[in-house]
Amino acid sequence: MAKLYFRYGAMGSSKTANADGRIQLQRTWEKGVAGEAKLDTREVGVMHSRIGLEQPCIYVEDLVEKSLDELNKYDCIIVDEAQFCKKEDVKFFTRLVDDLDIPVICYGLRTDFQMNLFEGSMWLLAWADKIEELKTVCWCGRGARCNARIDADGNMVSSGEQVELGANERYISLCRKHFTERKTGPV
Repeated sequence: MAKLYFRYGAMGSSKTANADGRIQLQRTWEKGVAGEAKLDTREVGVMHSRIGLEQPCIYVEDLVEKSLDELNKYDCIIVDEAQFCKKEDVKFFTRLVDDLDIPVICYGLRTDFQMNLFEGSMWLLAWADKIEELKTVCWCGRGARCNARIDADGNMVSSGEQVELGANERYISLCRKHFTERKTGPV
């Protein structure tokens, strides 16, 4: 029986590396497809992890346009950067699971730099059959669950648009204590 999975974690928790590894495993025993939302324009058509793994992928929005016959050829669908999905995309994932018996594994952030849920994450948390946190650590060694946006000097940014694409140069993971204290590293 297929399920909708949401595997979330803070920045640097190896979400994309996990997705890439899952795709590599798939290629040995099933037919799958990787997707991401069009909002992520950093590398069009490529799912790229910080450790250098790359996979070709299609946009979720293009996947939604496929016919049932085209979708039925997949044994599994993996979605990276799922926080950028819309409610309708997540509803589409539930239909793939419930109507076509295709597992959908979504990877993404739970919250933004202000600790607000992303739209895609909110609906995945509401509708996913299985939810799993991918862990990472703060500079202090505690579990990091907060995504802090930083400026060029490494100071936390507290205002701005919800989505600002970037990686290590724009975001760090912090524990809640240090996120609240706005401490991005040891003094």
